[in-house]
Amino acid sequence: MNTEERIWSYLKGQGLTDAGAAGLMGNLYAESGLRPNNLQNSYEGKLGMADAEYTELVDKGSYANFGNDRAGYGLAQWTYPTRKAALLAYAKAAGKSIGDLEMQLGFLMKELSTSYKSVLSVLKTATSVRAASDAVLLQFERPADQSETAKARRASYGQKYFDKYAKKGSGSTMGFSNSPLATVRMISPNRTANRNHVIDTITIHCFVGQVTAKRGCEVFQPDDKEASCNYVVGYDGKIGLCVEEKDRSWCSGGYKKVNGVKVPIRVNGISGSSNDYQAVTIEVASDATHPYAITEKAMAALIELCADICRRNGIKRLLWKGDKNLVGKVDQQNMTVHRWFAPKACPGDYIYQRLGDIATKVNAKLGVSGSAPATPVAPSSGVPYKVRITATDLRIREKPSTDSAIVQKAIEPGVYTIVSEATGKGATLWGKLKSGKGWVSLDFCKKI
Repeated sequence: MNTEERIWSYLKGQGLTDAGAAGLMGNLYAESGLRPNNLQNSYEGKLGMADAEYTELVDKGSYANFGNDRAGYGLAQWTYPTRKAALLAYAKAAGKSIGDLEMQLGFLMKELSTSYKSVLSVLKTATSVRAASDAVLLQFERPADQSETAKARRASYGQKYFDKYAKKGSGSTMGFSNSPLATVRMISPNRTANRNHVIDTITIHCFVGQVTAKRGCEVFQPDDKEASCNYVVGYDGKIGLCVEEKDRSWCSGGYKKVNGVKVPIRVNGISGSSNDYQAVTIEVASDATHPYAITEKAMAALIELCADICRRNGIKRLLWKGDKNLVGKVDQQNMTVHRWFAPKACPGDYIYQRLGDIATKVNAKLGVSGSAPATPVAPSSGVPYKVRITATDLRIREKPSTDSAIVQKAIEPGVYTIVSEATGKGATLWGKLKSGKGWVSLDFCKKI
């Protein structure tokens, strides 16, 4: 996804109409050419620095006059001292470079939603590119040249983006798109209790039915429902936003009011602390019968969405339960399915068996080495030995494989004796219980 596509998708995801997004982008293009590290041309000679050097020195703190030099900078060519100082503070708080695209887009929306509400209102309701463009030019950018010629020129830039993206469906009336960032905002209750959690995990779940993202969001819309999610990926690869990432979703149990604020109900003490409240959750439309497969378009969109979530939240690399780097350190995984940490099961094993492939492809998009499946561990001769089990949803199976019948849905937490080991589908290593009931995944057992 190139820069202009990322900007278009982001603006659409913030609720701007096609005309509003195009009108704003036309102005940004006129200001900076859509280059987030753009230093005002006339100041390159005055300061003796080009774009990259200026950006690097400000990031390092070597150049301390960023807020007061009155040099236009960034997508919107921020110039006034107070606005540049606010931009710098925003970048530092986010741990990003002042030239980072996503950071500047976030700052742009912060300005619009706090200091330029009337402009934002126009951008969210505009049906005319010219009307949206004029609002940005006259009330937000306020350049020296506000002539009719300047207005027409900026609107013409915006029209090009409208023609390029709106007509392709990137900004349909429902707000759904094949782009992970172009999503629709559904109703979201105020769950302030969860907003301080750091987004560090992605949890994927598939739900039965090859439905659209729109229908999925209707099912998982949070008001008065017993379950919700952040995103829904439809069978056609389009994505819907049910609950904003900062608010989280909940796996099950609904919500209750605490001092007038809706907060999720924890289920058996597990879902909240270990999974959903610390993760961005995704539901993917699947077949109605085993093995509950998802379409190629849905899989491709899921991978793009996961990569986008990682980029925006500073997740450098996805680690899943089968990653070769996580043997014996399952608690460090940051990509899960619901059934591992929460008291509910993902239909079939379709997503479960493909997490390694998904993680590898996402990591490739992040520019890091993939999550190679763990090398099978040969049975050891160190049995019998004791293990401690703390999970409350660990299943006992008849044989060492997730394809095997479930003997008991949840083993009681405690200390157990393992009398035999074996490799098999769905776990790095399986252990046979001394009681003879069956086998458990040793990925969730701590040897003592």
